[in-house]
Amino acid sequence: MRLIIQPEDGVKPLIDGIDRAKKSVEIAIFRFDRREIERALENAVRRGVFVHALIADTNRSGEKNLRKLEMRLLAKGMTVARTSNDLLRYHGKMMIVDRRELFVLAFNFTRLDIDHSRSFGIVTQNRHLVQEAIKLFESDTKRQPYTPRHNKFLVSPLNAREELSKFLRGAKQELLIYDSKISDMAMIRTLEQRTKSGVSVRIIGHVPSRNRALPAGKLPHIRLHTRTMVRDRKQVFVGSQSLRELELDARREVGVILRDSKVVNAIVWTFESDWATIAASAGQPARENATLVGAKAAAKAAEAITKDLPRVAPVVEKVVQQAVGDSGNVELDHAELEASVKDAVEHAVRTTVKEMVEEVAEQNEPPR
Repeated sequence: MRLIIQPEDGVKPLIDGIDRAKKSVEIAIFRFDRREIERALENAVRRGVFVHALIADTNRSGEKNLRKLEMRLLAKGMTVARTSNDLLRYHGKMMIVDRRELFVLAFNFTRLDIDHSRSFGIVTQNRHLVQEAIKLFESDTKRQPYTPRHNKFLVSPLNAREELSKFLRGAKQELLIYDSKISDMAMIRTLEQRTKSGVSVRIIGHVPSRNRALPAGKLPHIRLHTRTMVRDRKQVFVGSQSLRELELDARREVGVILRDSKVVNAIVWTFESDWATIAASAGQPARENATLVGAKAAAKAAEAITKDLPRVAPVVEKVVQQAVGDSGNVELDHAELEASVKDAVEHAVRTTVKEMVEEVAEQNEPPR
């Protein structure tokens, strides 16, 4: 069993997994812009590997890019299926290699998630988990009902709420949680009950401000895109389910609960390091202490890619303002953008900012 830590590990573990394939690669896609992964899949087809991609019917960006992706993959010899529209989103992220190795990811196959976000992924050859993933993939590609048969393989909206609730209630000493937006009231009550029972709960992410009994902090210099929890430093959950109603009851989400000391220790170490960073930044002005504040983050991403090119800050600022409107969730520093965002990456910055804004809006989307 292996742990992928982003952004440190980057795209390599995914490429390596595809390159190891001898017979098949089955991959579920919600967002995708990594051409390296696309090339690895194409090379797999050339080696005689059967590649089957299950692509979301839609995401908040709309269907245009997803349909373009379908056509590209079909043209390169891959088999493509599209998810049903019976759920609000098909948001799970997983890959199965040779039907013996399972990747369960909290991040999408995108540059924003992999290179600029704190996230995790699990790679396992556990036979029972792999078999459950195969059943789910086959059911969703054929648009047939799926019935969970393994309580450590969590699938929303079927068994995830029940199993995550059990996971939280089972904590005796400590819960370490990464979650960008905890809002489900039943889960919040469970966390509050655990704290009253003497369990130490720390959250990197967001909980409603009225829940002062639940210590929470925002990462100051990196975007958060993971749903990960460690219980008593013995078990860990990694997946795409946040503790909110939308992702528990209205969307297809996938996660796993594991007991592996190396994986647990690595996530605990990362959490403690991130928590220390939050504590160290606590004395800074609130504006500097925000998590990847809008276009400031985009500017830094662009600055890492390009140098000495003409300024296009007003263009990026306009895009962000149009996307966010009056919500106030993204704050722009025109001078900083003016100094760092460059012409040659206008399209990349535009896409990055758009995805960040869309994710915030998606988190507030009502279930149906």
